[in-house]
Amino acid sequence: MPLSSLIDRINERFGTDFNEADQLFFDQIRASAERNDSISEAARANNFTNFAAYLDRTLDELFIARMEGNAFRSAAREDLAREIFESVRRDLVDAPH
Repeated sequence: MPLSSLIDRINERFGTDFNEADQLFFDQIRASAERNDSISEAARANNFTNFAAYLDRTLDELFIARMEGNAFRSAAREDLAREIFESVRRDLVDAPH
């Protein structure tokens, strides 16, 4: 099922207004879960009901890890943007006229 269907269902059910950025967040969570060996093993070894119960216990960790990763990227992006901006601006001042 496409992730946009998930966003549509959540928005409809809870009256939220999730958008494409939120869709990316959920996509990141799903990708992290699919790469997690414990979660993959639980999916292979259990029926859906038992797997969903297991995932429910681990989902908070995935959310926290992804939010921390996004916060780190956001901070790095801001610093990188400042460095690039200042470098380019410095080059403008130093350029011969």
